[in-house]
Parts: sequence; structure tokens; C-alpha cells
Amino acid sequence: MSNKNDYNTAFLLHLSAFFGFVFPFGGVIAPLVIWELKKRDSEFLDQTGKEAVNFNLSFLLYTFILGISIFPFAFRSFFSEFYHFDFFGIASMVSLIGVLAIIRFILIISAATKANRGELYKYPLTIKFIK
Repeated sequence: MSNKNDYNTAFLLHLSAFFGFVFPFGGVIAPLVIWELKKRDSEFLDQTGKEAVNFNLSFLLYTFILGISIFPFAFRSFFSEFYHFDFFGIASMVSLIGVLAIIRFILIISAATKANRGELYKYPLTIKFIK
């Protein structure tokens, strides 16, 4: 049975993903550490931790793929015959990464709010790395 302390811990577990703005890979490491320390305390914390870690790993993968997709546009810009800079291609990929970051921010706040109320939040488009 979960209690208010578990709900507060789950709330902080979701919000710990914001460490990614301060430390490289902090958005994955902080939730992973909190989950590892608390997963035996309750089933609610175990499920919440898995969701948070899976979501942040998925987000990291999506961002990496979008970041890698910028290279063909940049490569073409630097080595084209007419030295034509493909601003539209690069800007569109960068803006997609920005939109993804905004969506991530909103989903983390939503998950933290629900966790504080004792509800298990299922992030959309999450790959289940940890089952």
C-alpha cells in the first residue's frame, strides 16, 4: 500500500529528469538512481521509476536521432558545389528538437503532478527498455 511519502518520492523522481538541463545525461541518471534506491519500498515507486527511466531513455534516443539527422544537411552545406547553406533543413531539425524538449517538459510536469496525487502516469511513445 502506498502512502503520501511514496507519492512525494514519485513526484521528485519525475522532476529529477530536469537534472538533464544541468548535467550531461542527468535526465537519465537522476531518475535511475532514485528508482534504484526506492524501488523496493513500494510497488508504486517501482512502477513510477520504470516509467520515468524508460521515458527519459526514449527521449534521449529520439533527441540523438534528430541530432544525427542534422549532419546530412550540414555536410551538404559545407561541401556543395555552390556553397549553398541549407538553412531550412538545419533549422527544421533544430526546431523539431526544440518542440520535443517542450513536449518533454510538459509530460514531466504532468507525470509529477499525477504522481503527487498517487496516480501512475504512463508516458506516451515510450520504449520499454526496463520491463
